[in-house]
Amino acid sequence: MNVYCELYSCLVSAEELGKHQLTAVILSGGPNSVYEEGSPHVSKDIWAMLKEREVPILGICYGMQELAYVFGGEVSPGTKREYGKAQVKRIKGCDSQLFEGLPEEAQMWMSHADKLSKVPTGFTKIAGTDNADFVAIENTQTKMYGLQFHPEVTHSPLGPTILKNFVVTIAKAQQDWVMTDYANEFIQDVRQTVGPDGHVIGAVSGGVDSTVAAVLMNKAIGHRFHAVMVDNGCLRKDEAVNVLKRLRDKCGVDLKCVDASDRFLTLLKGVTDPEQKRKIIGGTFIDIFQEESERINEAHGGACDFLLQGTLYPDVIESISYKGPSATIKTHHNVGGLPASMKLKLIEPLRELFKDEVRELGIALGIEADSVWRHPFPGPGLAIRVLGEVTPERVAMLQEADAIMIEELHKSGHYRPIGQAFVVLLPVKSVGVMGDGRTYENVACVRCVETTDYMTADFYHLPYDVMSNMSGRIINEVRGINRLCYDISSKPPATIEWE
Repeated sequence: MNVYCELYSCLVSAEELGKHQLTAVILSGGPNSVYEEGSPHVSKDIWAMLKEREVPILGICYGMQELAYVFGGEVSPGTKREYGKAQVKRIKGCDSQLFEGLPEEAQMWMSHADKLSKVPTGFTKIAGTDNADFVAIENTQTKMYGLQFHPEVTHSPLGPTILKNFVVTIAKAQQDWVMTDYANEFIQDVRQTVGPDGHVIGAVSGGVDSTVAAVLMNKAIGHRFHAVMVDNGCLRKDEAVNVLKRLRDKCGVDLKCVDASDRFLTLLKGVTDPEQKRKIIGGTFIDIFQEESERINEAHGGACDFLLQGTLYPDVIESISYKGPSATIKTHHNVGGLPASMKLKLIEPLRELFKDEVRELGIALGIEADSVWRHPFPGPGLAIRVLGEVTPERVAMLQEADAIMIEELHKSGHYRPIGQAFVVLLPVKSVGVMGDGRTYENVACVRCVETTDYMTADFYHLPYDVMSNMSGRIINEVRGINRLCYDISSKPPATIEWE
């Protein structure tokens, strides 16, 4: 849409928000019930400021319920929860600007338990579903609109049309912001932050996020940026060699690979809790980066006080809770899994971007398509895809299975349409028959999802013949696996990763 926006907590003060020339305000979703004690609410001062300035407002999910809470509507617990796809039907004769260009019925993504039972004063209903009467409301006099569904996610195909209708048609926002502006602003800011002599160490995992972050930092400060890839013993097969070729040889980034596999695997021995795994890995990563920064200081005689990370906005949302207004879903090693004693200061250029925007930024920076469209790979690596205890033997088993799965997706032409694909090694064994003999070996599961924003995802409908080839190859070629499953859950209620 090319419209500039900024993200704020609902706890922002009217004074801070009032510093800006506000074109529109969107109230996001959240996990709370508006009537619960301690639920997040917009302050009276902000409501007064928005009314005085006549700023258009769109409330999404909890944001719509906040409109109801403030302006005399009612929100009630639903008798049936809605998570996933729903058919939203416009009321007869609806000519709302918000729904301009949409058919009478459209698929949208729901994620709610409570629902609107009475529209706020001055509002009218413009759409409903079989489960909820009021899923879209409007007050055209005050330019306030509410949606129970999520138009911003991948699985609301016509959601962008609604958002554009609000932002451009109703709010009259300018469509003049481009990704190169974001890159140029970051380059200027980081040069000022780091100074003319400062050095930055960068965490690189080989995924698109850290690749884009590394190339961006390299453009900002050149040889004073030192990328480090830590081999934690849980990388994909041949990952270290491939990343070195891609980033160092093709992108010109100063990249060093530190083999710390024994160190990580020793610390992970006997650990089965996924949160503990993430924190051990996050803490050890930082220890290594601090050691490397000291080495850089000695070599270059300059202060290496900063750590670059490819944190994305979904990582932040899933890791930080209200009295940040999102529920903590899991700790991300690059958000909530870092030790309080960390000496390095974080630089996170992608922190306010979603995955599709990171890819757009990568293209703007001139990164080759194969790198930009590579599937995400988590910082903790295969440690969170080996469910239960992480051992060298189980990691090696998963590396082989994962390599076969990726190879089959490329061969069949399904890699690019999939948002993320991987294999999980389960802490479960099953009975099998091989060579007329009984086996009792491990179960693995393939997870392929369709998504662009990674906030929601649906399982990818992989053809049976591709599944069959994967299963046959993995079970025959990977010693220790005798059963392969396929994950058909969506996000929500499941997450993309298993841990």
